[in-house]
Amino acid sequence: MPPLPDDPSPPSRPWGPWAAIAGLVLGLSLAFAWVAGWIGPAARLTAPRLVDDIENGKPFPGFRRAHSRGVCVAGYFEPSAEAATLSRARVFRQPRTPVQGRLSIGGGDPFGAEAQARVRSLALSLRTDDGQEWRMAMNSFPFFAVATPAGFHAQLLASRPDPATGKPDPAKMAAFLERYPEAARFQAWAKSAPWSSSWANTEYNGVNAFRFIDAQGRSRFVRWSMQPQAAFEALATTTRQDAEADYLQRELAQRLAQGPLRWDLVVTEAAAGDPVDDPSQPWPASRPTHVAGTLVLERSEPQATGACRDVNYDPTVVPDGVALSDDPILAARAAAYSISFNRRERETARGDIARPAPTHGTEATR
Repeated sequence: MPPLPDDPSPPSRPWGPWAAIAGLVLGLSLAFAWVAGWIGPAARLTAPRLVDDIENGKPFPGFRRAHSRGVCVAGYFEPSAEAATLSRARVFRQPRTPVQGRLSIGGGDPFGAEAQARVRSLALSLRTDDGQEWRMAMNSFPFFAVATPAGFHAQLLASRPDPATGKPDPAKMAAFLERYPEAARFQAWAKSAPWSSSWANTEYNGVNAFRFIDAQGRSRFVRWSMQPQAAFEALATTTRQDAEADYLQRELAQRLAQGPLRWDLVVTEAAAGDPVDDPSQPWPASRPTHVAGTLVLERSEPQATGACRDVNYDPTVVPDGVALSDDPILAARAAAYSISFNRRERETARGDIARPAPTHGTEATR
């Protein structure tokens, strides 16, 4: 999609662009406040209630409530020559930006078996030489399961294992899919897409839409992904079943011992009519893409003592040149991440940290 034109407000109303910007900021602020539970009816879904239901009465003190098991990583980002034409963000204009981040798996068990987790994740913090920060939170799935926070909450409840069978109740899941039919696409992906054998050969997608703003003030809606330069290799079923709990961490350390790992930051532009407020709807594969740079990871360390431990990878933290869309999932993520962060930081300060049962290959990390 070509860049969106500047605001065509006539000279007699020079405040037009500023009013539009103020309206967007106000709308996002109200969305955040609504999801966080600061405004609105008491009975509705709030961020504390959402995090409570993620915990399901069994929190792991001192750990993230979701994507609890992971490892800290660090390296740098180098932009491509094309990147500066897409956005005026400083990260696309300075030669190299330091990066610290976190590789993790889906789920709330910080001691779970890594090879058995369907979802892999990458979170990053890029801080430029002028002090601006860009945080990303990406996942191995190509689109979100549902379009709204309410849908995610409904999925969470429907997916809980029945105590009698250890599996989700089929009737509850059927009722969920009837109400949120878009989730069937995600289920099809989860069942059919091959599992990657490593964090290093996984593609990580930022499924929410953002706006890139260039030096002339023009903007375009985009989504981005980190596409690995390492060749994809499917995880063998036997490895998935039999590997030690820290399989991905060990495999990552072995790769890093051979040299840095690289991903290309690939930016996809929306076309007119593409949904920019619904992360459950993928954009057509024919949309223009641009390689905006390369992420290089050089080292890893346990999250219990690493730089990523006390970072909230809130994807709404963006620099000048990148702006949020009005996707409601973005506001919900920011609010829920904040609640999770505050809870685990208080638990850490009290020394109230969950410990694993003695199991071979399991390392206590947070």
